[in-house]
Amino acid sequence: MDFHYTVETDKSVEEAIAALEGHLKERSFGILWQLDLPAKLKEKGIDSYTEPYRILEVCNPREAAKVLGDNELAGYFLPCKIVVYRRDGMTKIGLPRPGALMRLLEDERLQETAESIEQVLVDVLNRSK
Repeated sequence: MDFHYTVETDKSVEEAIAALEGHLKERSFGILWQLDLPAKLKEKGIDSYTEPYRILEVCNPREAAKVLGDNELAGYFLPCKIVVYRRDGMTKIGLPRPGALMRLLEDERLQETAESIEQVLVDVLNRSK
């Protein structure tokens, strides 16, 4: 299994994020925070990376409470991240697979939850492209 899941779209980065926001909300997830990486780099005096690149932190509060209740180390992987960026004229939408990350904790119950969350987020990415 790959560490990440990534899809491509003809949408702009902003259009892809708007689609993600709507589809995440339908599945009880929200965008907690969004980092505009090139803008932050520029703010720090680095002008060499200018391609659009956004990092979204997303969360379903009910699922977050569940995984933390199962194993506090799960918090090392929360919230879930989704990245949206431009490469070769296409917008890419991707995420590190929660199932791959949680596998590191070797906790079967937590693994089942992570894989369920992963299925939801993969569906959101597919519907947002």
